[in-house]
Amino acid sequence: MRLTLERRLVPSQRAVWVGQTVAVLLAFAMGGAVLRLAGADPLAAYAVMAEGALGSLHNASEVVVKAIPLMLCGLAVAVAARIQIWNIGGEGQLVLGGIGAAGVALFLSPHLPPALVLPLMLAAGFLAGGLWALIPGFLRARLEVNEILTTLMLNYVAIFWLEHLYFGPWRDPMGMGFPGTAIFPETAWLQRLPDTRIHLGLIFALLAALLLHWALSHTRWGYEIRVIGENPRAARYAGIHISRHILWVMLVSGGLAGVAGMAEVSGIHYRLQQGLAVGYGYTGIIVGWLGRLHPGGILVVSLFIAGLLVGGDQLQAVMHLPSSVGLVLEGTLLFFILGSDFLSRYRLTWRE
Repeated sequence: MRLTLERRLVPSQRAVWVGQTVAVLLAFAMGGAVLRLAGADPLAAYAVMAEGALGSLHNASEVVVKAIPLMLCGLAVAVAARIQIWNIGGEGQLVLGGIGAAGVALFLSPHLPPALVLPLMLAAGFLAGGLWALIPGFLRARLEVNEILTTLMLNYVAIFWLEHLYFGPWRDPMGMGFPGTAIFPETAWLQRLPDTRIHLGLIFALLAALLLHWALSHTRWGYEIRVIGENPRAARYAGIHISRHILWVMLVSGGLAGVAGMAEVSGIHYRLQQGLAVGYGYTGIIVGWLGRLHPGGILVVSLFIAGLLVGGDQLQAVMHLPSSVGLVLEGTLLFFILGSDFLSRYRLTWRE
């Protein structure tokens, strides 16, 4: 008798749910071990993180604020992954979306009717992020260039361009030498909920998730994307134009990340400055995979990851422990979830 690995014809849903539950428990156990090595009581530390994330209306609202860009970046990763494209450039596409929206707010808003400013900023953010993503999309579709490398490298180009703008030509002349553009006019501010920083970007994220779910599940475009992702050879045989779909998917993917950048500059900072590129695009990759590339799952996971980030900050303030504990939990959770996904597709059997 020997132990063999056998692929399941149909992934086991029971194994999926059991595996994900065990993965979460193992991730918190691993995080507890890290906390113990740091000299802290794991249960007390987790209690502080929970209190920091959900202990008050202000803290809970901050979780939602951090979840908004994670939702949009997670959706950007998911739509590209459906066609087997690995978009690692969400950070740069978010930055370009912020730059596009800031350009409208700074230079066009004084000449526009107030009701048109925010719609044009939203369109500019979407187009800027989408066109930035089209560069690696074109290279992949036409020249078979690996999109992982091109999207990753373009992140640094976008961040350097952002810094050039707010340190140089777009710097506020009345800013006393500090880097950053002038404050946007109030017509370019996203409305917030009273007494919180939750802004209309949340509505953008929810609508994007609904539209993406409908498009992927109930349209010909979504069906052809699924066919390409599951079997490119069969899709080509069926006459589906793969290159064209890659370009459209990258436009939508980059556009979603660009909307996240627009929401950050218009709903949080009210200007273009340092702090726009803080890693939401990279964390969106984790969110997309933990949400199993499903729009509904991405919304839930975004809130959970945002809670870890906000709780990690509270851990640093109260117990003087590094806030990176939240990042440790993110990484271990992703590791164990991927392992559980493998077990849902394969099973161990004994053979003679």
